[in-house]
Amino acid sequence: MIETPPALAATAGGSLLVLAILAPCAGILLSFVLGGRFAERVALGLTPIGLAIATAIAVLVWRTGAPLVYNVAGLPPPLGIALRADGISCVMLVTAALVIAAAGFYARANFSTPEGVTEARAPLAFWILIQAIWAALTILFVGGDLFNLYVALELLTFAAVPLVCLGGKPETLVAALRYLLFALFGSVFYLLGAALIYGAYGTLDIVLLSERVRAIPAVWLAAGLMTAGLLAKTALFPLHLWLPPAHANAPAAASAVLSGLVVKGSFFLTIRLWFYVLPALPGSAAEAVLGTLGSAAILFGSVLALRQERLKLLIAYSTLAQIGYLFLIFPLASGAHPWVADGWGGGMMQTLSHAFAKAAMFMAAGLVAESLGHDRIAEFAGAGRAMPATFFALGLGGLSLMGLPPSGGFAAKWLLLRASVASGQWPWAVVMLAGGLLAAGYVYRILAAALADGAVALKAPPQRSREAIALALAIVAVALGFAPQSFFDFLQVGRAAAAAALQ
Repeated sequence: MIETPPALAATAGGSLLVLAILAPCAGILLSFVLGGRFAERVALGLTPIGLAIATAIAVLVWRTGAPLVYNVAGLPPPLGIALRADGISCVMLVTAALVIAAAGFYARANFSTPEGVTEARAPLAFWILIQAIWAALTILFVGGDLFNLYVALELLTFAAVPLVCLGGKPETLVAALRYLLFALFGSVFYLLGAALIYGAYGTLDIVLLSERVRAIPAVWLAAGLMTAGLLAKTALFPLHLWLPPAHANAPAAASAVLSGLVVKGSFFLTIRLWFYVLPALPGSAAEAVLGTLGSAAILFGSVLALRQERLKLLIAYSTLAQIGYLFLIFPLASGAHPWVADGWGGGMMQTLSHAFAKAAMFMAAGLVAESLGHDRIAEFAGAGRAMPATFFALGLGGLSLMGLPPSGGFAAKWLLLRASVASGQWPWAVVMLAGGLLAAGYVYRILAAALADGAVALKAPPQRSREAIALALAIVAVALGFAPQSFFDFLQVGRAAAAAALQ
């Protein structure tokens, strides 16, 4: 009898990983079958269930201090498919559940089936697509092999693109088509790279590859192809052209999910690729390239955000800038150095704080546009007094983007700065400080205009419940700044095991 290596063995409670995937998938099927206003009820009814499952997975991993593993059909890799949840998987599962739930309840005002209508196209599509995004993200966060992660990426793309053009306006259709072209470009490159790796090693399982991958030409080519594809899907500069029009023209709830979660899916997979599949590669050159592109994104995105006249476009370009910070994790958390814990914790904290802050800001921007009838920043005078809770949510989200204490954005940037200084990589620190000042500039533009003297005529006051949702997400982004050291230790769960496999 052949024994299963400990790294591939299933663990108690692993079936929760299957439930986390099946819950939104079951919701999609039920929504198709029941249709109409039942799709909304199914989607919203599943949000607490999905959150409970994600929380249970996180608690199990926290208690055991080891990844949760489930082998589909009882067959370990390479014969079977493994699902795994480590520390970063758990925090992303919980984050996705919270943001999806917030976006769902926020979207009820825009995507409820009208009274007297059996079924409407936009509401039915929205509730099905939002559940499809949730299912795809869950597979991405717990998937254990590169091909199934590719399938999840495709599901994520084909669920996210239609969300951009639900309104059916010409500009949204153009934005969605551009998004689709970049996404398909990324998919082809990723799949070609995965095929090269499979041809070289006969498996696509992440744990097995971490033990076998070596620096051969086929692996370098595969790494380049897959990384280029993932960068196109993440919209890292200079492959960012699709992101601002797509995020700015989508409905507010969709923009919150696209900016807060969808771009994190491909970024998460980039982390899996370089830190878990390819740790044997001497990656100093690749890390420098990714860090340089991230730095360029910070500066370029921030400057463009400063120049925008529309609120949603400003927030969309700030997403481009904030994505840049994420890629500083590669030069600052690679190798075995004293500073890598700070680099890893800072990069992951930036991922989480940005998800909540940006979702809150897009929701608040949606309320501004609905109440004023436009989102032109130059005409905001007096809006801060008319909509105090909405602009307070925008301000709190901006606080995190700027990296001011005590926000999660501050914790993230402080850890990244510490890692940069400790490692002697000063250019990243200079870019981060410049990015913080530029972020302060575009956040100030919003708040200064809104708090200026003036009178605005509201078409309708914003719903208090929707303001509360945006404000709650912004408060979470700030509260992350109080995360204890045990939280950052939790983010390391599963990473040491991957590194030990190479020793």
